[in-house]
Amino acid sequence: MKYFVIYKPYKIISQFVSSHRKKKCLDKINFPFPADVRPIGRLDENSEGLLILTNDKSLNYKLLNPSFQHKRVYLVQLQGIITEEGLKQLEKGVVIALNSGAYLTKPCTVKKVQPPKDIAPRGHPVSERLPTSWIELTLIEGKFHQVRKMTAGVGYPCLRLVRIAIENILIENMKPGDVIEYSSEFIYKKLNIIALETP
Repeated sequence: MKYFVIYKPYKIISQFVSSHRKKKCLDKINFPFPADVRPIGRLDENSEGLLILTNDKSLNYKLLNPSFQHKRVYLVQLQGIITEEGLKQLEKGVVIALNSGAYLTKPCTVKKVQPPKDIAPRGHPVSERLPTSWIELTLIEGKFHQVRKMTAGVGYPCLRLVRIAIENILIENMKPGDVIEYSSEFIYKKLNIIALETP
């Protein structure tokens, strides 16, 4: 089995092939990925940060199933200066729209943070004329565009979204486009997953 941790750049979609000619895919990253690896979960085109690629299907199940409560941590730049009330609303859960209907997000952990100094500049910088604030948001689920829908739902649209961790796997000093290959033992230990067998 193969396991790769990548820093997905801005404006690249989380797949290797797209029917949209103008979309940039993961094959634009200069790395010889095996043909059978796929991303576990996704980051949308405008989001950046940590993405795991593997051909281990059992890991895919165990990481994406909310019952295992694996944490995903995001740095989020918001339009506007978020209030304590806004933070509490995010923590309690926000009703967002999914294809299946209205959905109340699970309680999460959120805190306001200083603008990060150690993340790479984005391809298209956010205008400095806008009043903005940053939060660190930790979820145990990943619905379609969930973070963006949650922050917009409490009145603070998302301007930039960077996933910085999945459990104890961190992007740390990685830069957009970087790829690191790890062993199965390392990945499972860092993700707090014990069994390797398919459920």
